[in-house]
Amino acid sequence: MSGLEIALAICAAVLGALCFRHQRELGKLKRWASQTRLSDPPEAGGGWGEVFNLLHRHRRAALTRRRELARLMVRSRRGAQALPYGVAVLDADYRLDWCNDAAREQLGLDPEHDRKQAIVNMVRTPEFVEYLRLADFSEPLRLGSPGSRRILSLQIVSFGDEEHLLLSQDVTGAAQVEAMRRDFVANVSHELRTPLTVLAGFLETIQDLKLDASRVRDYVGLMAPQAERMKRLIDDLLTLSSLEHAPPPPAAERVALRALLERVRTEAQGLSGGKHRISLEAAGECDLLGAESEISSAFVNLVSNAVRYTPAGGEIRLRWNFSAAGAEFSVEDSGIGIDPEHLPRLTERFYRVDRGRSRETGGTGLGLSIVKHALARHQAALAIESAPGKGSRFIARFPAARLAPARQKVEG
Repeated sequence: MSGLEIALAICAAVLGALCFRHQRELGKLKRWASQTRLSDPPEAGGGWGEVFNLLHRHRRAALTRRRELARLMVRSRRGAQALPYGVAVLDADYRLDWCNDAAREQLGLDPEHDRKQAIVNMVRTPEFVEYLRLADFSEPLRLGSPGSRRILSLQIVSFGDEEHLLLSQDVTGAAQVEAMRRDFVANVSHELRTPLTVLAGFLETIQDLKLDASRVRDYVGLMAPQAERMKRLIDDLLTLSSLEHAPPPPAAERVALRALLERVRTEAQGLSGGKHRISLEAAGECDLLGAESEISSAFVNLVSNAVRYTPAGGEIRLRWNFSAAGAEFSVEDSGIGIDPEHLPRLTERFYRVDRGRSRETGGTGLGLSIVKHALARHQAALAIESAPGKGSRFIARFPAARLAPARQKVEG
C-alpha cells in the first residue's frame, strides 16, 4: 500500500470517528431536546461541550425568568385577593379566566367550574348584558347582587391583548346613605312647606286687605306658632349637624348630675304647664363625664316627648340609678303607648307614629334622633319599652367609664 493510500485511509478513519462522535452528540442533543421536562444538558467535550454549556446557561436563565414570572403571578393574585372589591379576569370574548374571592362572593362565580364560560352566563341581569353589548365602559353600572339585597357597582377595564377586568364593589352602604339624603331633603322640604304656606297666606291677606288692628293681631297670633315651629325645626337640624360633625366629647369634663336632673325636671314642669304629675327619683351621688350640653339635650328631648304624648292628668316619672356596671336615666309615662312594629324606627329622622298628632303637639320628628346621636357620642345607648295603652319607658344607659364620684361641696 502506497503512502497516499495509507494517508487516505487514516483520513477516512479520522473522518469516520468524527462523524460517529458528532452523530452521537447530536443524538444526545435530540434526546435531551425531546424531553417533556428539560433537565441539564448532557456533558460533552470540545465544540459540543461549548454548545451544551451555552444551552445550559440559556436554560438556567430561562428557569430564572420563569420563576420570577411565577412569583410575580402569585404576588399579583395575592394582591388581587387582598383588594376590598371583586376582580375577575375575562378574555377577549368576555369568558372567565380567573377571579378573586370577593368576586366569587359578590357575583356568585366559581373560578374552577365557570372557567372559560361567558360571564353573562353567571351574571344574567339584562342591564349587565346590555352594558357588555354597548361596550361603553366609561361609567360603572349599578345593579343588585345575585341572590341578595346588596347593590353592586360593576365596571369593565380593558388591558393587554383585548383582555378585560371586571371590577365589582359593594356600594349598598353608599346607596343607603344617598337614599337617606334624598329622604332627608324631601322631609325637610315638606316640614317647612306647610308653615311657610300658612305664613305666606296670612301675610298676603294682611297686605292685600284693609283689616282693622284686632284682625291683624289675630292673624299675627296665628302666624306666630308657625314661625315657632320652623324655628324649632331649624334648631333641631343644627343640633343634629353639630352632633354629627363635632369632635368627640371630653372624657374628663364633669357634668354635675344632681343639678342637671333638677333642671330637666323644671323644664318638664314648664312644658307640662301643670297638666301632669312629674316626679324625680335619683339614687346615690355621681357625676357624668362628657359634654353637658349634649347630655342635657338628650334628657330634655326624652322628657318633652313624654309630655307631648301623655294626656292631661297622666304621670311622668324620671329616674336615675347607677351601679358598678353603669347607670340609667329613664323617663316613664302613662301615655298612649306605641305599637311594637314602630319601636325599631323611632330614632329615624322624621319618623312619626302619628304625623297629625306629632304636628299638633309641636314635634319636629328629630327629637329621638338627637337623643340617639348624643348618647352614642358618650358610648351610651337608648332602649325603648312600650305597649299601646300602657305608656312608654325610654332608658338612656351609660357605661361605667362615663361615671365619676360626685364632688363634695366645700362648706364656706
